[in-house]
Amino acid sequence: MLRVSGSSAVAMALALLLASPVLAFNFPLSDEAIREAYFLGQRRDVSMSEFLARYKKALPVPESGPQIASVEFLTPFAQLILLSSTRANYSAQQAAQEHRGAEEIVAITIQVQLTPSYGAFTAAPASSQSGSPTEYTLRSSDFWKDIGVQVVMDDKVLEPTDFTGEANYGCSRDGGGCELTGATLQLELPAKLFTSDSTTLVIDPPEGPEVSVDFNIAALR
Repeated sequence: MLRVSGSSAVAMALALLLASPVLAFNFPLSDEAIREAYFLGQRRDVSMSEFLARYKKALPVPESGPQIASVEFLTPFAQLILLSSTRANYSAQQAAQEHRGAEEIVAITIQVQLTPSYGAFTAAPASSQSGSPTEYTLRSSDFWKDIGVQVVMDDKVLEPTDFTGEANYGCSRDGGGCELTGATLQLELPAKLFTSDSTTLVIDPPEGPEVSVDFNIAALR
């Protein structure tokens, strides 16, 4: 009987992932797919990063409004790779056992950055007295709640089962305090909703242009 060593199995799985024709995102994950995701996550190297790069899109700074800096669309397969990469003393058998019976979801993460035109301070309402200096106030840490997000497939809006957000801060090392820099938005949707080859995220910030980000689901695992 032919026996394959652990290192050979990793190499074979990686070769199949990167060299074979791109497979469509599917669910539920088979035992073979779980094993492939486990081994790729255990590598924790450039090959893993390069594979996961296709699940994330970076966006430019707009002329006005906050920057929708990046959108990440993680399938169950991609999530399992990341989980495996963070676990020590973790086996393929454990990965399969933990995944068995769990509801498979798509996890979407949107990174928002403040910009010179939409910064950490906002102008207060103008005083009735002419010539009064402009006053500024701190932008609310809940500013992200004013950002509209829709996941659209075949002209139908998919409803997330969970939609959360939190403000991000940058803190100086010299004790100068922390300043609002942006926010992270996270959505979860059942994987079974994604029945087409592509989907679009439509992101509508309170100021600046609306952003549409397309994901070719057929090109993802």
